[in-house]
Amino acid sequence: MTDKERALAAVDALKKEYPDAVCSLVYTQPLQLLIATRLAAQCTDARVNMVTPKLFDTYKTVDDFAQANVEDVQQLIKSCGLYKTKAKDIVAMCAALRDKFGGNVPDTVEQLVTLPGVGRKTANLVVGDIFNKPAVVVDTHCIRITSRLGFHSIKDATKIEKILRELLPPEESNDFCHRIVLHGRAVCTARSPKCSICCMQGFCPSAFKAENKTNTKNKNKNKTKGEI
Repeated sequence: MTDKERALAAVDALKKEYPDAVCSLVYTQPLQLLIATRLAAQCTDARVNMVTPKLFDTYKTVDDFAQANVEDVQQLIKSCGLYKTKAKDIVAMCAALRDKFGGNVPDTVEQLVTLPGVGRKTANLVVGDIFNKPAVVVDTHCIRITSRLGFHSIKDATKIEKILRELLPPEESNDFCHRIVLHGRAVCTARSPKCSICCMQGFCPSAFKAENKTNTKNKNKNKTKGEI
């Protein structure tokens, strides 16, 4: 099976396993998703969703955030971690949106990454979820699972994004990444992945290795018992 064939098989398997592919961050407008994604760096989406209601009630527009006191923003997002850097980025980001983009969230990755604190992961998420453009969100789950699927053996997110853009159908790439996150949390965990119940075990190289390892271990165990 080629990488392209395996990628298409993964798209189909994950689609059946997780039919509802949605972002777990709660938002009602593009600006809110942009800010929530910045807050989610090294923080759980669940924690971010606990913080953003008060934050978005206090600051409702790009101008509100751009004119905000950084220390006031810090207090509202403190439980998200790295709050000093994140608060500074959010205020600067909104000032840039106001000054360079007329207060609107741009719809391309290239424009979004010019904003303070916005990397390609955040930019791709916004482009895919808000503007329905082909996007590849490379987070820790994506890096781990696509490596186990045999698509690469690297950690460079930008290079992985390029690889996946070549393998995945453009119309499926954004939902694929959302499903990868769900799968990474539930089955293909960083430690002790549950290969035996994985929807991709029939074609995942890592599942084959895990099965062979288990079979070898059982054979050795039975051999030892026989010697006793």
